[in-house]
Amino acid sequence: MDLTQLPVFQKRIFVPENADLTDVNTVVGLYEKLEKDPISSAQELEAWLLERSELDAALSQAGSILYIRMTCQTDDPGIAGAYTKFVETISPAIKPINDRLNHKYVQARALYPLDVKRYEVYDRAVKIDIELFVEQNVPLQTKVDLLSQQYQATCGAMTVTFEGQEQTMPQMGKYLLETDRSRRERAWRASAQRRFQDRDKLEEIFDSMFGLRKAIAANACFSNFTDYQFKAYHRFDYTPQDCKKYHETVEKLIVPLNGKILNKRRQQMKLDSLRPWDTAVDALGEKPLAPFKDAQELIKGTGSIFNKLDRDFGLQFQDMNNLGLLDLASRKGKAPGGYQNTLSEARKPFIFMNAVGIDDDVRTLLHEAGHAFHALACANDPIVDYRHAPMEFCEVASMAMELLGGEYLSEFYSAQDLQRSNREHLEGIIHVLAWVANIDAFQHWLYENPKHTSLERRQAWNELYERFGGKFIDWNDLTDIKSYLWHRQLHIFEVPFYYIEYGIAQLGALQVWLNARRDPKKALSEYKRGLGLGGSRPVGELYAAAGISFDFSESIIKPLVEAVTEEWEKLS
Repeated sequence: MDLTQLPVFQKRIFVPENADLTDVNTVVGLYEKLEKDPISSAQELEAWLLERSELDAALSQAGSILYIRMTCQTDDPGIAGAYTKFVETISPAIKPINDRLNHKYVQARALYPLDVKRYEVYDRAVKIDIELFVEQNVPLQTKVDLLSQQYQATCGAMTVTFEGQEQTMPQMGKYLLETDRSRRERAWRASAQRRFQDRDKLEEIFDSMFGLRKAIAANACFSNFTDYQFKAYHRFDYTPQDCKKYHETVEKLIVPLNGKILNKRRQQMKLDSLRPWDTAVDALGEKPLAPFKDAQELIKGTGSIFNKLDRDFGLQFQDMNNLGLLDLASRKGKAPGGYQNTLSEARKPFIFMNAVGIDDDVRTLLHEAGHAFHALACANDPIVDYRHAPMEFCEVASMAMELLGGEYLSEFYSAQDLQRSNREHLEGIIHVLAWVANIDAFQHWLYENPKHTSLERRQAWNELYERFGGKFIDWNDLTDIKSYLWHRQLHIFEVPFYYIEYGIAQLGALQVWLNARRDPKKALSEYKRGLGLGGSRPVGELYAAAGISFDFSESIIKPLVEAVTEEWEKLS
């Protein structure tokens, strides 16, 4: 379906129906009208805020549609050009006006009191945005956005000719599940060499981004980019030091369990050491799990899971499919990875992924659908900012859905394969918790050492990789490739410091899982209650509403690790 033709959630009041929100003059005119409109009472302030929210949502949706089109077809110059134009013209033009609107809101807020609790989260976010805004950063941020597009295009263009057929990088991933070790190795080396081929280009992109980010932080009067970015992400509830405590706890509790899992794998495979191409295949030599043949089978099976889990989820997923809001199959020219993007005016979620017929694809769709159900749960809030929760809770929605939905994978698997899938998923969770610590620690190192060289960067990466579990894998003769593994992590390029959320949220998701083991009905009800709050409350309250604790200290991690270990041993 043409995303511009989605049914409206509600009729526009402020934005003209025929407004071209890809035209900079039109957009600027609308924001300037908001700037000029008088506010002389609390009622007018709230009405003005809703008008601003409507405009923000409409513009966000226009940008989202261009981004979706670009990632779905990175090799189309016209589509890429339309997104580039939006980034280069619209975003820079409205940032200064938005800053003035923030000042206008704060001034009016002082004159006309509103409900303190209702606007608590909004108020503190606006104040931080005012503090961070520097007009000279606008062109620098635009350059970063365009470099992100270059990263997407570079990765999206990577293909490998393997066994006589040109294949995308996601498609190559399925060969790592093959029981033929020689074939796995050839596929892994072919993919790794293809990525390695573009290492200099990716290094250049990152170096450019890195320099711009240092300048952005300095312009905003921050001594380092880390502190700037934590404020930019509205991280009110934890600090960089808390992240480092997470790293230490993961090293103490998670890395040894990950080593235990990998050592058992090595023994089962009767190998002297595990190579990089030995970590995904079934350790007992079983054929790869093949849950579906094409995207339609994936949609049908996942839809059945949602119907069994919760009737509302089933209906919402079917509606998404009917509206053409699922683009799931991998193909040439498509950007890597997967995401859920909320079309803010229609208040509908779009899911993008690169399915190739493997078990991970099912988990990915469950994950992104969790985000989608979150967007739909809070769609009725009239303030667009409250229809987006903090990432530390957004990822609880998605990761918990992987665990909750995993109980119904009999839609795809026999009882034996279901057990195998859930065992592998738990192993993946332990790996992810360690990998998050690895990526986050590397990002802290990067920005704490702003004058580092490319060589020092590789050395730091290798040391951290070993610390968080790389020591369990034999990288003999592959050290050059290992040194650039971080190139695969788009977050380091596109959204710096946005990755610790996955670790924090995984701990929240495991708490939801434990609650569901004790009382499934209550756990699901609390989970949905938390989703329904959107971003209207501080993150700690969102966790509490969902029946879990916002805490990633050892006191929380240790019992979760014990529960996962117990379940993993049952399934092994």
